[in-house]
Amino acid sequence: MAERRSGAAEGLARLSEWADAHLSLLRSLSSGLAVAAVLVLARSVRMTTKFTSALDIPAAFVEKNVKLRGKLHHITEKGLEVEHVPISVPFFTSLQRKWQGPGLLLVRLAGVQLAPGALGWLQRHLRPSQIVWFQLLGREDEALECLVLVNKGRFLSVCLNEEILRQGLGRAARVDGLHHESRLYWRLHKRLLRAELKALKKKKGIWKEESYSERIRDRISSNKFVQMLKQFVSWLRNSV
Repeated sequence: MAERRSGAAEGLARLSEWADAHLSLLRSLSSGLAVAAVLVLARSVRMTTKFTSALDIPAAFVEKNVKLRGKLHHITEKGLEVEHVPISVPFFTSLQRKWQGPGLLLVRLAGVQLAPGALGWLQRHLRPSQIVWFQLLGREDEALECLVLVNKGRFLSVCLNEEILRQGLGRAARVDGLHHESRLYWRLHKRLLRAELKALKKKKGIWKEESYSERIRDRISSNKFVQMLKQFVSWLRNSV
């Protein structure tokens, strides 16, 4: 028993000596762990923060094209009005709800010039309170330029930017917010052009060809002689 006690005492003594010799290392290690914990905490707070304005979103989120989740509220001519739904962490979420106010984000379909029928199509195919995902591509004042994804079934999702073009309800345009020389810009632009080409081949939406009678009617109405004749008839009616 005496030998065991002396061995344990000798081990404790050596451990104490090692700790004294490497005290600065232990202090640096503890400081590093503390900094890492603070960084993890800060990241957790940012990821669980509910953004109520486009200006509240950190610039790093936009630069890294972070994908956020939201709940659809309204579909307007300016874009989709979406309530941001952040990642839910029990401790942080309960604290943040006390000081986070209401607010909706204005989300626009990046790289798409909407045709007149696009708004009605969106209103028919999207329902209020539907969950959407929007990937940040750029920010202009209070509006966000995004790729918008909606779930179709359990394993499928549809990109609204591409779907609008596939339906012939818009034209592919410049993807605002991305550098024109970046790989992401050209990859997305090619996707949008392919979607537009499908509508063009199928003659859908704005690419639908007019019938023969419609073309004849348009040519007659745009004829200068016909226009002058209409003006003359209108003048006769007003003068009688």
